Amino acid sequence: MGDILFLAHRVPFPPNRGDKIRSANLLWKLAKIAPVHVGAFSESEEDRDGIAELEALAKSHFIAKRSKPLILAGVEAVLSGKPVSLTAFHSPKLERWVRDTISSQAIETIVVFSGQMGQYIPTDFSGRVIVDLCDVDSAKFESYAASGQRVWLNEREGRLLALEEERLARRADATVLISDNEAELFRSRLQFPSMARVKVIGNGIDAHAFDPAKVVPYQALSGAEGPTFVFTGQMDYPPNEAAALWAIAEFLPAIQQLQPMAQFHVVGRNPTKALLARDGVSGAKVWGEVPDVRPFLAAATCVVAPLTIARGVQNKVLEAMAMARPVLLTPQAATGIDAQDGRDWLVCEANAASMAARASRIIETPAVADKVGKAARQFVLENHSWDAMLSPLEALVKGKGEEARNAA
Repeated sequence: MGDILFLAHRVPFPPNRGDKIRSANLLWKLAKIAPVHVGAFSESEEDRDGIAELEALAKSHFIAKRSKPLILAGVEAVLSGKPVSLTAFHSPKLERWVRDTISSQAIETIVVFSGQMGQYIPTDFSGRVIVDLCDVDSAKFESYAASGQRVWLNEREGRLLALEEERLARRADATVLISDNEAELFRSRLQFPSMARVKVIGNGIDAHAFDPAKVVPYQALSGAEGPTFVFTGQMDYPPNEAAALWAIAEFLPAIQQLQPMAQFHVVGRNPTKALLARDGVSGAKVWGEVPDVRPFLAAATCVVAPLTIARGVQNKVLEAMAMARPVLLTPQAATGIDAQDGRDWLVCEANAASMAARASRIIETPAVADKVGKAARQFVLENHSWDAMLSPLEALVKGKGEEARNAA
């Protein structure tokens, strides 16, 4: 087949956060299928450090520096009637590079990672188009509005993104979502669902890297007098920030009534000012970015994912499960992972007393905690390897077979 053009809203390397882990694995898989040309944005020095790995993998690439202030993106969005998500990721230079690459190279397929990048698909492109939305962004912004966060802005963003998602679904030969739940939600929001060819490709996990047998637990946690609860993620992402703040304010006091020496550790880059203000308060520790999250997971008595707004599959949950830790999570955080409550993990609504009671019970029965942790790792090994998750991708890219053309 011809070459592939891969467009991503962030440089996939290093793959150290949820979206970049997925885009990096997609790119590695695509590079095995055909030569790949990559267009993406960089936001940080870390992103720019990842360009070296990209150069070794891609036939050609163009990295646009994303430096447009959010206020400017908002003004452009209002004037143009577009979502802020699109104007924030609009670059005339990247647009020109896409057109030049298509005209000068044998591009047969465009693979778009994240809905922000769909704006770069030329209207006159006659090849195949695969759009990996991951999850339904428009529904996420509607959830923000429903929870009282910047209601007018988030309602507008949700409404306009829904129109863009509909446009992409009609344009694409396949629209990829991260779970059956997200795919069902996506179809339910389309005006003409029969026109969309929807495929589910779930998130995988590198269980060789996330292996408790290969990791030394972090001493500051493993040596603590009481149980240690760990929550990981990008901590300037609003759902993660809200979950961490709730856990510190509600869950931690509740579990300390049952386990007085309990600690709650927030591990992840870019913690907000609101989170940093709670560092060291009543058994809470906000670590910020760490070189390697695995020692923190290995040392955790229990990993907690108390999200109340969540879209798609949570990599943080799969990583903790692969590390054979008992995971206590909300139904929202469990979305898209077909594990069994009480066997592979512990699912509980975001009610502080209920969650604390369930956490305390598993702490007091180490044999049960160990059994749940081992079952969690086995579940990941059997169901969430990247090879297994990405097995449908080649057929979609090449357009082979009825399954690829009528993915459902």
